[in-house]
This record gives sequence, structure tokens and C-alpha cells, in this order.
Amino acid sequence: MPALNRRRFLGTSASGLGLLGLSGAMPAWARGADILAGNARKGLDEVSGPNIDLTVARSAFATGNRRGGAIAVNGTIPGPLLRLKEGTTVRLNVHNQLEEDTSIHWHGLLVPFELDGVPGVSFPGVKPGETFTAEFPVRQSGTYWWHSHSGLQEQAGHYGAIVVDPAGPDPVQADREYIVVLSEFSEMSPHTIFDKLKKGEGYFNYNMNTWTDDYPLSGEDRRMWARMRMMPTDLSDVSAPAYTYLLNGHGPLDNLEYLFRPGERVRLRFINAGAMTFFNIRIPGLPMTVVQADGQNVEPVEVDEFQIGVAETYDVVVTPGEQQAYTLVAESVDRSGMGIATLASAPGARAAIPPLRDPPLLTMADMGMSGMDHGAGSNDAGMTGMDHGAGGMAGMDHGSSGAAGADGMSGMDGGSAEMAGMAGMAGGMQMRDTSLLPPDVKVGPGLDMVSMNPVDRMGDPGIGLADVPHRTLDYRKLRSLTPHQEGRTPSRRMEIHLTGNMERYMWSFDGKKFSAVSDEPIRFAYNERVRVKLINNTMMAHPIHLHGHFFELVNGAPADRQPLKHTVNVQPGGSAQFDLTADEPGDWAFHCHLLYHMHAGMFQIVTVANPDGSEA
Repeated sequence: MPALNRRRFLGTSASGLGLLGLSGAMPAWARGADILAGNARKGLDEVSGPNIDLTVARSAFATGNRRGGAIAVNGTIPGPLLRLKEGTTVRLNVHNQLEEDTSIHWHGLLVPFELDGVPGVSFPGVKPGETFTAEFPVRQSGTYWWHSHSGLQEQAGHYGAIVVDPAGPDPVQADREYIVVLSEFSEMSPHTIFDKLKKGEGYFNYNMNTWTDDYPLSGEDRRMWARMRMMPTDLSDVSAPAYTYLLNGHGPLDNLEYLFRPGERVRLRFINAGAMTFFNIRIPGLPMTVVQADGQNVEPVEVDEFQIGVAETYDVVVTPGEQQAYTLVAESVDRSGMGIATLASAPGARAAIPPLRDPPLLTMADMGMSGMDHGAGSNDAGMTGMDHGAGGMAGMDHGSSGAAGADGMSGMDGGSAEMAGMAGMAGGMQMRDTSLLPPDVKVGPGLDMVSMNPVDRMGDPGIGLADVPHRTLDYRKLRSLTPHQEGRTPSRRMEIHLTGNMERYMWSFDGKKFSAVSDEPIRFAYNERVRVKLINNTMMAHPIHLHGHFFELVNGAPADRQPLKHTVNVQPGGSAQFDLTADEPGDWAFHCHLLYHMHAGMFQIVTVANPDGSEA
């Protein structure tokens, strides 16, 4: 297939890319017409072999007391598990039976860019009634997934799992394995959800603090948040009031079981195929050993709970004992709901289901003030109770705004000198001090916050898990199982700011939404080695995904053992760094994997030149 020019597709309608607003064609079912077909089946079939057919069709779906429109692939939600073999060639035929364009992105698989499945970037999409074939060599092994990259179809059920078995022996030995696809279902159309978020970003937040709540916030804490017009409970844009949380398409009442024999090593392949939900995963009474992250083998790490961001995958191994059953809990990060399954030694065996935990609260660290966290235990003594877990005040990283001074306060707005107490902090700190930003960040209505002290938060286990009384996972605990071949030091550095205006529900990179920068891609020379720093100027975590590549997290591991990932969660108000070897020529999507953030503009194109220096 000849190389495709990205600009040939720029300016396509929203039905192709779904990132240019709500003016594009909307499917009939999203406008309220009842054209629903039969119910999609819950669960996933397995398909394999050199030639695989995937048929995308309109459907309906029901779980619990919710029923609504959906998109099923091969009649199921999730769609089928693609079981592939490293070293073989696969031919994937995507048949579109929808009344609108569709697509499939092979998330995490290394493929030629024109087969990557992103309308408006690498191909024009699959028209109604047509078939698109992606044929490519399978170059890797591990746990991955696939999903639509057209409009908001992913939210409607258009996703599924991929497992690639290694060509040689698998370093992870297990007696049996199970796929665990995490996702959500809503009876509302995704267009309705997005419309509600644009009108009021807190529409689905039922955890807001009120006069009568019992959150551990002092009166001064509450006044501080009110003065900043921020909400310490603003953790998820969409939550349980709109969502039923699914495991392999099964809701909490569906009694999904994974059978085991006591003493067996059971491999669980977790895939977060959700549109908007970070999940906290635990199996009370049963430790989990993490053995793979984003399809790449890592040195085993034993934990009791881990947070999985949207689009990430983690493989764990568990060894159930003589207990008859264990409950697998996938709790949403805002703790408004959970997905449930049971590891059972016999059909019907059950263990206790733990209650939802109290919702966590955002902290000063999540506002980009790491080292000044007063949290719930603060007092009016000013700096008493500071949280030094993220590095404290020493070595504050101000990005391009200059190094920290001797007092650790350099680069902050002058008003912050009033921080003798909580009131002084709230009144003196400017949450939108644009002088801290480099000149290439666009300042406008799409940017309502600037992180004052965006320290590296790679050691953070995720919102709500810092104080749990058991072992958690964070990026600093990950090490590649085998050394990398790449030994070069990055030749240049790049800084990208994650920006947004939560109240207006505007999201962007460097203050510019995708429709405004579509012809200004991020450019890399072929085989260039670059250290990329992501700075989160918002109070939400963002799972940032780069298509077509793996990058190495700069997490304190030796250079040849930095873990490889395709998606990295950047914690609120903090930063994260990765080293990238740009060795896959072509045009690639780069975006936040929170579906409605991407749809609102947090999306860019990365262009990697051909080996001869020309553009793909």
C-alpha cells in the first residue's frame, strides 16, 4: 500500500475523526430514533488464525436495569479476543455494517502507520457497507487491545482484547489464564454525555461537598476550595450515576466467575478499555504479582492493589489458596461504583463483596503545589503538616520557568508570600500564573490553571491510594525484565503541557486544541532519541497515549531497564518523563485516552520522518 499523506485527510468531517465538535453527522440512534437491533451478547469469543473477520454493527445492550443503544463487533460486547502469534502474519478484515464511518485502532501493536486505524491521520475510515483489510506481520507478544477511533463509538461497545503469544517460551508461567476487560456502559448515548459535560462539567459528580457532608475538611479548607472555585471531589468527569461498570461485558449483578484449583498459578490479563474510568484493582485476601505492563514483561512486583488508567494493560499472577472464593474488585477512582467478578474454586462459590470506600479528596499536590499539602489534617499554622512524600520543597521543578531558588519558592507568584496559613495560601496563590509557562503555550480561555510546582509524580500510586494500609503499585516500582538494546542518551528534550479549562470542558496540549493545530505536528527525525517531559497543568490525571511506539518511563530505573509503555498517566499538577526512540516512520496520533478529553481537543499528530529524511 502506498504511503498516505496526512494532509490529504485534514479537514475531514467529524464523522471521520470526531474531534472537531458536535457539528458532524450524528447517527440516527443518538438522535432518539428507535432503530435498535437485538441485544449484543455479554462476554467475548476468541478468534485466531491468519485471516480474521470483524463485523461492526448497531445493536442494543442491557445490564442490570440499564438498556440502550450499542455497537457490537461480531455480536458481542466486548468484541472478540484476537489471539495472535508472534512471528506470523495476520489479515484483519473490518466489515462496516453501521450507517456511519468506523475504524479500528490496534492499540499497542507495532504496525505500518497507514494500518493504524485513525481517520484523518493515517486513513480515511471505513465507509458504511465497505470492508477495510489490515494485513501486517506480528512483531511482538503480550496483552493489548483494539477499539474504534471514529467519533465516540468506543464508549458504545466498539472495543476488544488482543493477546499475542510469544514465538518462544513465555517467561510468565501459569496454569491457566483469564482476560479481564474493564469498561463502562451507559444507557445515554455518548453524544448526550458529551453535551452534558460541555454544559456543566460537574453534571455527573454526585460526590460534591455540601453543608451536610462528612468529608474530613475543616471550615478553612472548605473556604479555600470555594475561593478557588474548585471542588476537592472532582475526580471523574463521568461516574456511576451514568455508568454501570463492566468486566468482560458483565455488570456487578451478573455473577461473572473465573474458576481455579487451589495452588494453581492464574494469570489475569487486565485491560482498561473504559472510556473515562480509572479503576483500582484488588482481590481481598489474595496478593497479585505484576508481571507485565502494556504488553511488556517487567520484573515481578507483588502488590495488594493497583490503579489502572484508561488504555493501560497489566498482567498479574495470583495463586489462590484453600479459600473457596475470592472477590475481584474493580472500583472506580471516585469510588462511586465498582465492577465485580469472583475467583471461584467451584461454580457458585462466593466471597464477601467489600463496600465502596469513602471518596478520596484532591490535595494541594493535585493543584501543582506538591510539598505544601495541608489535606484533611491541615491547621492554620501555615506550613505545619506539609507532605514531603513527593520530594517536599527541595529541588522544585519549574520546567522552563527557571530553577528553584534557595528558599525553594523561586518561580512562584509573589503573592504566595502570604502563605502564613490556609487563608493566606488560597488568597495569595494565583492558580493561573501564566508567567510560569513557556512562550509556545497559548494563553486563552482554554487554559484556566497553571501548575505552580509540577514535580515528578511517578512514585504516586494514583489518586486515593497514597494512604491505604497495604502495598500498591507505582511507576517507580516497574523495571524491564530484560535489558534494552537502545543505549543512547537522548539528544534533545521536549516539553509538552497538558492544558484545559474544566468549567468550559476544553482540553488541549500547550493551550491549543486539535482543530487549531492539525497542520502543525510534533516532528521527530527518524531514529531520533528524545526525552519528553509532560507537565500537567490541570487537576485531573491524564492517560497519554502515543501510537506506533513504545517509550521508556524515566522512573529512576537503570537506563537499560526503564520500563516500556505505550500509555502513561500524568498525575494532577505533576509531571512525567519518557525517553522515545522515534523509529517508526509515519504520522501517528498522540492524545489523552479519556475519550471526551480527546474529543474536546487533547489530541495531536506526531510525524516521524522516513529514514531518508522525507516526510511519510
